[in-house]
Amino acid sequence: MADVRIAILGAGSMGTTHAAAYAAMPEVSVVGVFSRDPARAAAAAAICGAPPFTDAAALIQRADIDAIDVCLPSANHCDVVIPALEAGKHVFCESPLALDLDQARRMRDTARRAGRLLQVGLLMRSVGAYGHVESVARSGEHGRLVSVAAWRLGSYLHADAPDRKAHYGDPSTELMTFDFDFVHWLMGQPQSLSASAARTPDGRPGEISALLSYPGGRHATVIASGLMPPGSPFTVGFRALFERATFEYLATFSGGPPKSSFTVAAGTTPARPVSVAERNPYEVELQRFVDCIRGRADPALLDADRAIEALLLSAATQVGAVKGMNGKLVDIAVWK
Repeated sequence: MADVRIAILGAGSMGTTHAAAYAAMPEVSVVGVFSRDPARAAAAAAICGAPPFTDAAALIQRADIDAIDVCLPSANHCDVVIPALEAGKHVFCESPLALDLDQARRMRDTARRAGRLLQVGLLMRSVGAYGHVESVARSGEHGRLVSVAAWRLGSYLHADAPDRKAHYGDPSTELMTFDFDFVHWLMGQPQSLSASAARTPDGRPGEISALLSYPGGRHATVIASGLMPPGSPFTVGFRALFERATFEYLATFSGGPPKSSFTVAAGTTPARPVSVAERNPYEVELQRFVDCIRGRADPALLDADRAIEALLLSAATQVGAVKGMNGKLVDIAVWK
């Protein structure tokens, strides 16, 4: 069977990560890497033995390409995803899929009309600890899932921060979307959401807390920050409380591979490490994309609809914390 031929749009940190992942897949050929910066395009293309391009439209329109992998800034996704789908290409798009729901739905609808895959980088679904908790929730082995707390804490809004990303938007989309997807995967759509934001000196939301409410008092809290001190490492984690156990996960990013811990405490037994298979989550999700193209995997896990479900919660958070309803309940069913 011929290789799946993929072009990558974007040669920043995510584009180079995807190039390295595809380079390890024997049934994939990367046939081009785009960046407006020729040097960056060449550097990322060299990772996977592909030619560099500085014209995204020309790359999208090539007839010998099966799929487009979009690693551009979120604000630019719609501008390339829709032309790629209309050109008959399958698309993998990094998360967040879009910065507003209308664009996300336009991309999803275009994919449906074209009969093409639109898969989204909902990365937490490919991280071992997150997948383990989802399987535990589904099995019921520790009873009902009572609450989830998830966080993603960085310093990217400080001008002197090492993780500064000038093209990033506020935390409700750039950070919280990942954890909203995780919570939705575990608990489904909430009844209501309330959110509050601490702001930067120029008035932008810098740290946001969202409380999601479910029937029976179940709830989830999602916190995201771009205001941590510039010297502090980027951290992500969660705590999932079941009736008979609690799982806790923490990952710290401070140059090199992240340092992580994943534990469970049940009954009177002290917390103990949980063993999960650790694979590069980018390789996992991109291999799944290739498997979906081949017809070997169910595309529902990373489908655009999953991204839209998470983006709905990000958009409701913007209403609740960013646009003047600070702390007030947003009825999700009515608002969407």
